[in-house]
Amino acid sequence: MSGLLLRLAGPLQSWGERSAFTPVRDTAPFPTRSALIGMFAAAEGIGRDQPGLDRYQDLRLTVRVDRPGVRLVDYHTAGGGFPKDRTAATSAGSNKGAAVITRRHYLSDAVFVVAVTAADETVERLADALIRPHWAPYLGRRSCVPDEPFLLRRHVDDPEEELRTRVPLSRTAPPAKNSDGQEAGTIPVEFLLEQPPPPSSPGEPAPVDVIDVNDAPVSFAQHGRSHTGRRLHRTRLPVPRSLAGPPQTLMQRLIDYAHLEESA
Repeated sequence: MSGLLLRLAGPLQSWGERSAFTPVRDTAPFPTRSALIGMFAAAEGIGRDQPGLDRYQDLRLTVRVDRPGVRLVDYHTAGGGFPKDRTAATSAGSNKGAAVITRRHYLSDAVFVVAVTAADETVERLADALIRPHWAPYLGRRSCVPDEPFLLRRHVDDPEEELRTRVPLSRTAPPAKNSDGQEAGTIPVEFLLEQPPPPSSPGEPAPVDVIDVNDAPVSFAQHGRSHTGRRLHRTRLPVPRSLAGPPQTLMQRLIDYAHLEESA
């Protein structure tokens, strides 16, 4: 087993959770398994109506929330005021000549880092596809283009440990003191794990919020999308303060980290 690390950042992200072509297009507060597997399938050239999602069943995904972002709602219209033949059709294929109105939810200025753990041959295949994708990756919607660097590392023995100890944080460390009045060596960061979190360091363990979500894809077919449930463990784990830093040094820290693999 090994893994790779993805950094999901950009002006806007949107991870649809419940809506499907409804007037309100919501977003989950974190990347869904459905969206991530859809990204991998698109990179490998697997169409919506093609079989092949079984190949992703054994992927283990861990999300670190560097910045949760700010929720933004876009009042969106398409068509209206034109003849029927020049008006956008609805998802059902009808065309009434009226404007199609939706309220689309986004996360603005959010940053997530995702550890993808799988068999070595699967990791190698995914990494190759993400470097040379058949269809370009996007952050939930085609209009949400990811920032660089996108694929941080492609050969990691323990990507979940990397998230906790080595991957640069896209945030500035807040001032904090420990019980002795000295600056604390770690800062708490939110994680979403598909398995219980590792044992914490001595002291009170961080509380774990167990949540059930319905975002594991069974089919992406245009008129037959279906999902099943999975369990997530949401908690805050200590991350070295040294991984954080001012915004003006972030890009250099990310570049230096990514280059560690090339020099290994």
